Amino acid sequence: MRTDRHCRRQFLGSCLAVAGVGLLAGCGGIPPWQTVSRIPLVGYVAPGTVTGYGSRADAFREGMRALGYEEGANLALEVRWAEKEADVPGLAAEVVGLQPRIIVAGGSAAIRPIWNATQTIPIIFVADNADPVEAGYAESYARPGKNLTGLTGLSPHVTQKRLALLKEVVPSMTRVAVLRNPESPDRERLSSETEAGAAALGLQLQWLEVTDATQIDPAIGAASRDRADALIVLRDPLTNNNRPRIVTLAAEKRLPAMYASREAVDIGGLMTYGPNIYHLYHRTATYVDRILKGAKPGELPIEQPTTFELVVNLRTAQALGLTIPSSILSQATEVIQ
Repeated sequence: MRTDRHCRRQFLGSCLAVAGVGLLAGCGGIPPWQTVSRIPLVGYVAPGTVTGYGSRADAFREGMRALGYEEGANLALEVRWAEKEADVPGLAAEVVGLQPRIIVAGGSAAIRPIWNATQTIPIIFVADNADPVEAGYAESYARPGKNLTGLTGLSPHVTQKRLALLKEVVPSMTRVAVLRNPESPDRERLSSETEAGAAALGLQLQWLEVTDATQIDPAIGAASRDRADALIVLRDPLTNNNRPRIVTLAAEKRLPAMYASREAVDIGGLMTYGPNIYHLYHRTATYVDRILKGAKPGELPIEQPTTFELVVNLRTAQALGLTIPSSILSQATEVIQ
């Protein structure tokens, strides 16, 4: 009888323990996924739609798989897409509420909202168009010192080089329209570098400022009407999410256009120069892996791009009546025939 009573007590204690864990999970005391397994949860917040940013999340997933992580086996991933940039803070707070081990900021516009939501959960960013030190996210590139680190796509020579390459393709170019969203955060450096690059090349800039998708058509129409010789598209969630429309309008208005990433060139844009955006997102996985293994974000140096790609779409050049100089073709990492 003593043995039976002892067994019953053990069984009852086990049941209460399991019930207690379930109650804690239901009340928020223990995250639900931790009651099932110890699979680490990683949050991912993109300041745009699947159409605009999906290929970047895919590159991150590929990077994680290359390091031996499989979703559902040894990794849980919660992804949130912002239909509008104004949606990012709410999505960031939602992901923070899930208590993930790490949150990936899939674009410059997601960094500050996530950081506002947590100063303790490690944040890995791809600051494609922001200087993380200038923006206050890090104390230095070598030692960020806070709960953020990652990669930046910003490099001082890139913006001027884009303008110089475009001028080689359009030698008569004197007036360049620049499509940008002035409300997108942490883009001050990008705009100032564009101004400096234009001044160095003796170019006049026509700023096309758009804050929502309905303004894109009239903005590019104004560039054509004012006889701009070419178009530069500055990357942000608005221009990324509306990439197909911008490429179509540039073709209709016969504006040779330079883009910040090859995603636009793949669908008919003329050319792009800059760091390989897919490589940046693929590399993000190495930061996640190191933090999951115990590294602190504040001690992991921020990576700056060291290799750049120049992609030219010859079909688009021919449609615009342009001849791409051999000096451009010899530098190109890829030519789309």
